[in-house]
Amino acid sequence: MGVVWAIIGLVLIIIMLWDAFETVVFPRRVTRRLRLARLFYRYTWLSYSWVVSKTLPARRQEAFLSYFGPLSLLALIGIWAAGLVTGYAFLFRAVSLLHDPLGAPEFVRTLYFSGTTFFTLGMGDVTPSSTAARILAVFEVGMGFAFLALIIGYLPSLNQSFSHREVSISLLDARAGSPPTAAEMLRRHAGGYGMEALRQLLHEWELWSAELLESHLSYPVLAYFRSQHDNQSWLAALTAILDTCALSIAGTKGACLHQAKRTFAVSRHAAVDLAIIFDAPPRTPEQDRLPDAAFKKLRSLLAQAGLNMHGGPDAGRRLADLRAMYEPYVNSLARLMHLAVPPFMMPDGRKDNWQTSPWDTISSGTGVKGAPIHF
Repeated sequence: MGVVWAIIGLVLIIIMLWDAFETVVFPRRVTRRLRLARLFYRYTWLSYSWVVSKTLPARRQEAFLSYFGPLSLLALIGIWAAGLVTGYAFLFRAVSLLHDPLGAPEFVRTLYFSGTTFFTLGMGDVTPSSTAARILAVFEVGMGFAFLALIIGYLPSLNQSFSHREVSISLLDARAGSPPTAAEMLRRHAGGYGMEALRQLLHEWELWSAELLESHLSYPVLAYFRSQHDNQSWLAALTAILDTCALSIAGTKGACLHQAKRTFAVSRHAAVDLAIIFDAPPRTPEQDRLPDAAFKKLRSLLAQAGLNMHGGPDAGRRLADLRAMYEPYVNSLARLMHLAVPPFMMPDGRKDNWQTSPWDTISSGTGVKGAPIHF
């Protein structure tokens, strides 16, 4: 039986170490479906989001969904630690040479000794009484220190990636509205040096999309970390950028067109790869986000701002072809993550986040007083 216990312990330790390595250290995307972290996040998120959606009113769901990211990370770390402790307990059970003056059951004794050794508590009430057990205890202490160092290095990296992502999303507020929309992004960059500013903005979001792709493929848990405001998210920002690029490619000319093509390519790549990582096959939206009537209104809105889309009916067809390249993936991610996909344009009178506060009770939907102010 000692050999069986040893095999079980070694297999459990290897599984935990390999999963932690792939999740924390390994910088490339892991496509294997049978992974502890992958299965953990998939089924815990589906269960957690289902419970929240069924038991809480809509206005409170976003707040509770935002707890999942940090809590799931702590739970996953706890699972790794518990698996390593249990694996070493099986190894100590195989050695079967621990001195316990209280005479606890053998597996309880080995599990207790493994836990105090892994977390370097050094209680001393249960001690190894053979050379093999002492050597094994030294290995576990070393692994406990290494595990702690790994986690200490892991958490700041996650926080830095999350903060960098959110800074850009917050900057998008005054440039594209809350939530960000393609119509507002184009309208607010009309006239003067607007097109050059838009070209620079799309260049910055080309880099943002590449960083989103790299960081969220390496650390998929970041996708579950939600933004500060209910009407903002990494998916809404990515969709607004794709919408803006699609409109620019379908109906504009000039230097901004070339940058829009580059940004569209990287952003679409990010949407597709993230859908693959989260096993979210493309799903066509149930409702058209930009029907013909809305498209005509959008063109009229842009024309009033001095942006005339060229191409006539062909522009609408080109835009539909571009949307078909990313909307099914964005829609699938939105359903999975319980995030809203922003429209192409917002209703009149919608104010931005920077124009609001909890104490604004004078008016609703138009700013503190009067119409919204846009820069």
